[in-house]
Parts: sequence; structure tokens; C-alpha cells
Amino acid sequence: MSYSHQSMASGSRNARGYEFGRTYVVRPKGKHQATLVWLHGLGDNGSSSSQLMESLHLPNIKWICPTAPTRPVSSLGGYTCTAWFDIGEISEDSHDDLEGLDASASHIANLLSSEPADVKVGIGGFSMGAAISLYSATCYALGRYGTGHTYPINLRAVVGLSGWLPGWKSIRNKIECSYEAARRAASLPIILTHGTADDLVPYRFGEKSAQSLGMAGFRQAVFKPYEGLGHYTVPKELNEVVQWLTTRLGLEGSR
Repeated sequence: MSYSHQSMASGSRNARGYEFGRTYVVRPKGKHQATLVWLHGLGDNGSSSSQLMESLHLPNIKWICPTAPTRPVSSLGGYTCTAWFDIGEISEDSHDDLEGLDASASHIANLLSSEPADVKVGIGGFSMGAAISLYSATCYALGRYGTGHTYPINLRAVVGLSGWLPGWKSIRNKIECSYEAARRAASLPIILTHGTADDLVPYRFGEKSAQSLGMAGFRQAVFKPYEGLGHYTVPKELNEVVQWLTTRLGLEGSR
């Protein structure tokens, strides 16, 4: 028995007028208990994300797999491809594209806004998609986007594979300034995974991101290193994510 699978046009635009691409939906085989948005990496699309999610043994999850806007990317010399935000070199001193981050985080929140009240919601992604997932986690904790507008979604789980946390240097000070932010941060389960041989998003940035989240009060953030793994996923890693989601979201078994 296969998951039902459909796509729908998006049509929404981010703050700079870049239009988000097609969104793909993988419906659950069993009782609908959770909905997760899954975000692809640089240059990819929601179709490939949906195929990956369809292969996971998580019959109670509905997956929403959007496609990022097509836009010039600084790290590629202005070459145009799908990207959730603009990015130059990944470094400790790099400048974050806050406008792009907020636009994508808002688009993702809108995709989750109509889910039933009894369904738990979360966000996950790979590489640049993981960066947006982790950024959304900080927006949830702070209760607002970087622009100051209210973040509307009650996140219950966040997954980041081979990614990094934008704004990792300042998140601790922001969280510590608010009791409510600290409470939300402490309540949110997050899993980060990263290969030690990653040559595109170096391992140290995944590790530093996890450390920054922990120091900011995200007590349920866990970091899983994978020895010798490059910038890709492997079955062992995905199986651990499946087990983690099943436990953290309290999912029932296959039906």
C-alpha cells in the first residue's frame, strides 16, 4: 500500500518578489497524528523531498514538501537556482540574509497554519533546508520572526540534517532576555545530525550550532555525528530520525 501523493501550486512570493515553487504533499497511510514540513537543500526541489519522505516508515505523518524560490545565490557567483535564502561563504563571520530567512520561515508557517488542532506539527530539512528548520525553531522560541512579527505556529519537533543555525552567535542573549522564550526553547525537541567528512557544510558548523542551541536553553536538542559521512544522507541516519520522531511525537505503530 503506497502513500497518496499530490502536488499543488504555491504562488506566494517572498519579500523580494521571488515566487515559491510547487508544494508536494505525502498523505499518511494510518491515523493522521502529525504534519511535518520537509525542506530540500540548495538547488533541489519539493518533489525529491516527497520521494524521500514517502520511503520512511512513518505511517502517521503527513509530509508537506515545498519548493524554494528560484533566485540568484551569492556563493554560486550569482547563479540562479532554488534557495530558501541568499548565502555567501559559510563561516563564523558570514552575514545572514534575514529578509530571506524570514520570508521562507513565514511561508513554511503558512503551510502549517491550517492543520487540525489535534495534529502535532514540526519542520525538518537537509543542508540549507536544515538551516531554515533551525531558524524556525528560534523564531518559535522567541515568539517572533527577525522582523518582529509574531510567529504563529506551536512547533513540536525540529529536524536538521547536515545543516547549521543562522544567527547562532546571538541566539543565547535573545532567549535569556525572556522567560517565555526560555520556556518554549526548553520544551522543543530538536535533532541535528552531521557527517564528519562533510565538505560543503563543514562538520564544525553543525557541532557549533548544536552547542549554541544547548547554551541558549534548548535542553532537548540532541546532536548525532556520523563518522566518515559526507554531505548526504544514509539509511542509518534516516532510521534514527524515524525512531526519534516516533518517540518525540508519540506516534502509534503502523496500521
